[in-house]
Amino acid sequence: MLFSSHVPRWLQVLLAEKFFNACIVHEEAKKNEKNIFCLDCCISICTHCFHPHCSHKLLQIRRYVYHDVIRLDDATKLMDCSFVQSYITNGAKVIFINQRPQTRQFRGSGNFCTVCDRSLQDPYLFCSLSCKVNYLLRTEDGLSKFLFECNYLPLNDSGLDDGLVTPDSVLEPSCSTRTSSGSGGYEEVWCRALASTATTMEVVRKKRTTLTVCRPTCPAVSEVSGSLMNRRKKTPQRAPLY
Repeated sequence: MLFSSHVPRWLQVLLAEKFFNACIVHEEAKKNEKNIFCLDCCISICTHCFHPHCSHKLLQIRRYVYHDVIRLDDATKLMDCSFVQSYITNGAKVIFINQRPQTRQFRGSGNFCTVCDRSLQDPYLFCSLSCKVNYLLRTEDGLSKFLFECNYLPLNDSGLDDGLVTPDSVLEPSCSTRTSSGSGGYEEVWCRALASTATTMEVVRKKRTTLTVCRPTCPAVSEVSGSLMNRRKKTPQRAPLY
């Protein structure tokens, strides 16, 4: 359904493109992964291809656990992304471009993606951008009401990067779950509870470190044994003769 007359060309390519493959034009160069998407040309490019496209509308593609994500701020300039679950990584909110495969299909109680049944937090309805697009194509007369006209979309102020989430960065559900309807919810309290738990764990860790530093050190067993063996015996004294 994505390849229909109701879906603009740039969106079709974005949802179908395989990012982070090596650039054929710059296959000998370092950091030649194609992690930038040009909306004007509808192609993915690497950092070495950037200069001819510098005046075009560009999206920086990032990756977390082998899945592509884009910044929510960039996505909302292009289309309505309400009710798509967002996450926080490297200090910025991101959303997944496509739905992720699930190891098992289990639908218990709770909130789930309207399209692929992935477990979500309230009040989200979609796990990815593609799931929302698929849903709108089934229930609405095209996407025109949900697409925005964007004439200028440069890369963010942080500049070009490799798009990979570093090991020190943790992807976590966004604490702010407010949407256009203004709904908040229990997730803000949940996030504060997580922060409190992290603080408690840090205090315990510091206490353990202090105890380790103050613990008296004992000589090794081998050192004690060697000291006893090397000790010289005194010359025995004879008993006095009477």
